Amino acid sequence: MMLPLRLGTRGSPLALTQARMVAAAVTAAHGLAPDAIAIVPIRTSGDRIQDRALADVGGKALWTKELDRALFDGAIDFAVHSMKDVETIRPEPIVIAAMLARADVRDRMIGAPSVAALPPAARVGTSSPRRAAQLARARPDIRTVLFRGNVATRLARLEAGEADATLLAAAGLDRLGHAAIGHAIPTSEMLPAPAQGAVGIETLADAQDIRLLLAAIDHRDTSLAVVAERAFLAVLGADCRSPVAALMARDGADWRLRAEILSMDGTLCESGEVVIAGDDPADHAAMAGDLARSLLDRAPPALRTLFAR
Repeated sequence: MMLPLRLGTRGSPLALTQARMVAAAVTAAHGLAPDAIAIVPIRTSGDRIQDRALADVGGKALWTKELDRALFDGAIDFAVHSMKDVETIRPEPIVIAAMLARADVRDRMIGAPSVAALPPAARVGTSSPRRAAQLARARPDIRTVLFRGNVATRLARLEAGEADATLLAAAGLDRLGHAAIGHAIPTSEMLPAPAQGAVGIETLADAQDIRLLLAAIDHRDTSLAVVAERAFLAVLGADCRSPVAALMARDGADWRLRAEILSMDGTLCESGEVVIAGDDPADHAAMAGDLARSLLDRAPPALRTLFAR
């Protein structure tokens, strides 16, 4: 391998923070000098387009396609992503080589202590169909306002009075040093997005030296959980328009996968869970797929049509 290795990332403050986390983990694991990894910011379409919902302008690929191209062109050696922003079906030449230890998976409410405490007909800023549907289910009087952009942008829009509250991932706030901001919502009240709180590192499938390097920093429990949650998404045929939540976590010696699918207005919802024994990723994926099929089989047609099984 030729040093420095080039780590591609989006240029947002959170993405750069996560890239520095990855660089620090790799250099520490292999005893490399800090300058052995060069962080290469790449502006993505998702960063440029901020005035429309993600689903209206190309979906999650807006966060990944420029980084994918940089991998294919040899401009970078590996790339870092927030895993909840990575589309379920990835190009075959690219592999998820490692994941850092998962952070807080919960959503955090800013502007009110809880969903129940929001004032009547409150405006909540979000760009997430999942959060909008979950809010509507809990509080049909709530109106959602499109909030896109990085954490600072969303907080500024809230401060400017464009909404009464907003929801952000606790993991992102914590990584940016905002641990004291907002109120965490229990996952029993608001199940998170699949892969929320997880940072993944991708590289080319045939880059065996890079894959071996990254394997040393892979957090196995995080990888097992996220792979199962993404398998659930894959069987659903879910995309960024689909209000869907899923969380896989250790439950004693076993694993428990909880999930739900919702209609856009929150009036329809199917939820379920499955307990999985052992640490075999193939078993996890198979049972996650079974749970997805079970939810779809029970769902009324109006809900089932939001997914492309």
